[in-house]
Amino acid sequence: MVISQQPSEQFLTLEESAKVDAALLSSSEKFLSRLTISSLKLLKHIAQEYNVAIEDLTTEQVIDWFEKDGKLRREKGVEAAYLKW
Repeated sequence: MVISQQPSEQFLTLEESAKVDAALLSSSEKFLSRLTISSLKLLKHIAQEYNVAIEDLTTEQVIDWFEKDGKLRREKGVEAAYLKW
């Protein structure tokens, strides 16, 4: 199932980005914070697709999800995939 999303649903919103910028963190810590927040959003999406709690996701499910999303991108184009890159 492909769910349409705005870029802010996939990555950081402007507000989240501003909060990270305002934090007393080094550049590398800000990068890791942004990555972690974005990853959390993606894991929530994956858990929802598998109808499981995020803490119950398995490594195999995450890998399987990326394989399926990549296949959608290759076969039907970037707009068909969840990740737009």
